[in-house]
Amino acid sequence: MQGYDLCLIGVVATLLGLGLVMVASASITIADKQYGEPLFYFWRQLTSAGIGLVMALLVLQLPMAFWQRISSLLLFAGIVLLTVVLIPGIGYEVNGSMRWIKIWPFPVQASEPVKIFVVAYLAGYLVRRRDEVRSSFAGFIKPIIILTALSGLLLLEPDYGASVVLFSAALGMLFLGGVPVSRFFSWMLVALAALASLAVLSPYRMQRLISFIDPWQDPFNSGFQLTQALIAFGRGDWLGLGLGGSIQKLFYLPEAHTDFVFAVLAEELGLFGTLLVILLYIFLVWRAFVIGQVAETAGKLFAAYFAYGIGLIIGIQAFINMGVNMGLLPTKGLTLPLMSYGGNSLIITSILLAILLRIEYENRQVNRNGSSGRVGAYAT
Repeated sequence: MQGYDLCLIGVVATLLGLGLVMVASASITIADKQYGEPLFYFWRQLTSAGIGLVMALLVLQLPMAFWQRISSLLLFAGIVLLTVVLIPGIGYEVNGSMRWIKIWPFPVQASEPVKIFVVAYLAGYLVRRRDEVRSSFAGFIKPIIILTALSGLLLLEPDYGASVVLFSAALGMLFLGGVPVSRFFSWMLVALAALASLAVLSPYRMQRLISFIDPWQDPFNSGFQLTQALIAFGRGDWLGLGLGGSIQKLFYLPEAHTDFVFAVLAEELGLFGTLLVILLYIFLVWRAFVIGQVAETAGKLFAAYFAYGIGLIIGIQAFINMGVNMGLLPTKGLTLPLMSYGGNSLIITSILLAILLRIEYENRQVNRNGSSGRVGAYAT
C-alpha cells in the first residue's frame, strides 16, 4: 500500500476490525438460537469483509477517468436496478420491504450500489454543467428531478432511510458544486417538507415519530427498540461492561447486530469507546473533504466532487444510525458503515473508500509531478 493514505487506511481498518468484534459479540446469542452456531453472523460478515477487500483492491486500479466516462451509464444502471427490484419473482420481500434481488451467491440490496451510481453521476454532471449549475435554475433542478424519481423508486420498496441519505448527500454535493446559497436552502426546505409529509401521511412512519418523541409512553410496543437502546447506553457508563458483557443483546434489544450495534458497543465499551468511534468517523469524513479539496485545487473537479460525495454518504449514514441509537432521531433501518452486520453495505462502503484512496493517490501523483504548487499545502 506504499503511496496511499496510510492514516485513512488505518482508520478504516480500525473501524472494520472493531465492527467485526462487535458483530460477533452482539449476534452470538441470536445466532446460537437460530442456527446452533454462535459465530454464524461473524463468519458471514468476515466473508463479506474479504469480498469487500478484494473488490476494493480491484477498484483501486481504476483511474478516476474511467468513472467519469461511465458516470451517465451508472445512473441508467441505478434506475434499472431500482425498477427491477420491484418486479415480483426477481425482487423479494424481507421484513415487509422489496429491497433484495436474488443473485447467486449473495442477494443484492438494490439501494446499496445506487449510492456509488448517484455520486458518480452527480460528480460528472457538476463538471459538465458547472456554469449552468452556478448561474441558472435549470442547472440545479435537472438533477433534483432525477433524484426525486430515484427517491420515488426507493419509497416504493419502501426504503425511506436510503432515500434520505441519497437526497441529503446529493443536495450537499450540489451546494459544494456552487449552487447559490439562497436557492440551495429554499429547495432544502422543500425537500424537508416533502420528507416530513411522507412521514406524517404514512401511519407506521407517524407511529415511529410519536414513539421517538416519548418512547417511554409505550416501552413494550412502539417504543421498545429505543428504550432498550437507551438502557444499553445507560448501563455502559464510562468504561462499559467489557467485551461480551452486554445484557441488552440477550434478546432484549432487537436487531442488536445490525441497526443497533452501536448501542451494544456503548454498553460494552462505555462512553470512552463511544467517543472513540465517533472521532474515527469524524476523521474519515474530514479526510474525504480534505482529499476533495486537494483534487479541486489541482483542477481535478470530477475527483473532487466524488470525494465530497463519499464523505457525505458515509457521514450522513453514520450520523443517522448513531442518532437513532442515542434517541436523537426517529428509528430508521440504516446500518452503521463498516461496523453493522450487512454484506451489501460493507462491500459497497469498501468500494467507496477504495475510490477515495484512488483519488488521494492521484492527488499525490499531481503533487510529485509539480503540476500544482498549492496541492502540497493541503496534502499534509
